[in-house]
Amino acid sequence: MAQENSSTITELVLIGFSNHPQAEIPLFFLFSGVYLVNLFGNTAIIILVVIDSCLKTPMYFFLCHLAFLNIFYTTAVVPKMLFNLLASKKVISYELCIAQTYISLLMGAAECIILPVMALDRYVAICYPLRYRLIMNWSVCVQLAVGAWTISFFVSVVPLYFTMLPLCGPYIVDHIFCEAPVLLHMVCADTSLQETMMVIGASGTVLLPFLLITLSYLHILVAVMRMHSAEGRKKAFSVCSSHLTVVTISYGTGMFMYMRPKSLYSAEGDKLISLFYAVINPALNPLIYSLRNKEVTGALKRLLERWRVSQNQRILS
Repeated sequence: MAQENSSTITELVLIGFSNHPQAEIPLFFLFSGVYLVNLFGNTAIIILVVIDSCLKTPMYFFLCHLAFLNIFYTTAVVPKMLFNLLASKKVISYELCIAQTYISLLMGAAECIILPVMALDRYVAICYPLRYRLIMNWSVCVQLAVGAWTISFFVSVVPLYFTMLPLCGPYIVDHIFCEAPVLLHMVCADTSLQETMMVIGASGTVLLPFLLITLSYLHILVAVMRMHSAEGRKKAFSVCSSHLTVVTISYGTGMFMYMRPKSLYSAEGDKLISLFYAVINPALNPLIYSLRNKEVTGALKRLLERWRVSQNQRILS
């Protein structure tokens, strides 16, 4: 295979779902709907947290970060995927491909680090309720958020920048978007170092946080079972079950994609896995957190009521 300097590559073929041409139009409408749900749901969460004083708590502060990265991640991936579903020439520019690779790695790492921070918040809230506001003050929350994004950058973007190798022709990406595990199959040189670093990085950003979350929720479970109030137990289980649902989906797909040997690569199977954590899961997150959360639904009702009152006042004036 031919190897070229990256500066000479202008575009790559992005296979996507072109192996199933009869499904492309239905998939376009399906993914467009999912993308709109993602944009509306995550944007609504950010707006509600910003304008509703009842949601100005650490849990919703971190939920805003999760909502932001969901929007950013899918916006880097989905529009091009939708365009290619309708296009006869299914290509992606080299610059956009590399941007997608960096963004997907950064957003994936950020999600995997923010989720244990949210678990820590729930752990303190349930196990140390009387000292919760003292421990999880706004200064600590900001430091945790900044630390999560900083660590995510240094464990994803920086290693990728220093270890990325030139790609080989033919420049065909048999995937729905560009991400690191897929591009490794387009490198002519030995990728043992890159594969090892990816497994090590995934162990630090996926496996270790998952173990910390598991440990946190074991402590939370013990604390919840000791609660005398049935209503308190119900509320704690409701909030924690929402978080655990997101954790299971995110870490399960992440470990499958980034912690397996290159020999187990399957183009069609990996498309489905990537589709789930890059497109479907970000749309599910706001539904999981809001539909099971009375505080979020209450804030939405208050917002709609204020809007209705303002509209009536405008009509009367």
